[in-house]
Amino acid sequence: LVLRLKFLNDTERLARVRPGDTVGALKRTYFPGQEQQVRLIYQGQLLRDDAQSLAGLHLGHLSVLHCHLSPPSAAPTAPGTPGPRSPTPAALGVGSLALPLFVLLLALLWYLQLQHRHVFTATATTCLAGLTLLVTFVAFAMYRR
Repeated sequence: LVLRLKFLNDTERLARVRPGDTVGALKRTYFPGQEQQVRLIYQGQLLRDDAQSLAGLHLGHLSVLHCHLSPPSAAPTAPGTPGPRSPTPAALGVGSLALPLFVLLLALLWYLQLQHRHVFTATATTCLAGLTLLVTFVAFAMYRR
């Protein structure tokens, strides 16, 4: 038995099958790895049951099966659990403002250290210098990409 697989872009493929084959076997043979994305339609009816035999559909020689390939989707999630989010434009949030706020805070601390040396001990100045180096390395690592 030869079937015509017709796609939305009007291209066709011929499929050699046996009447005892199932809809699922047809999908596995001609759409390997895409069984979940392919939808087969015969005489206006979506073939949902992969266990249904082709003989049960009364397909004749050169019958047309319309094929719709949907884009691959993420794994289905259980009801009530959030699925993966689609990429959205980055919103202005705390994460995107963290580094500029640290730089501003460090600049303020260095200003205070230079203007009021008597308040800062040697340990505090050393810690401020170390923190400045750490934030500098983080800034270069973040914006290097």
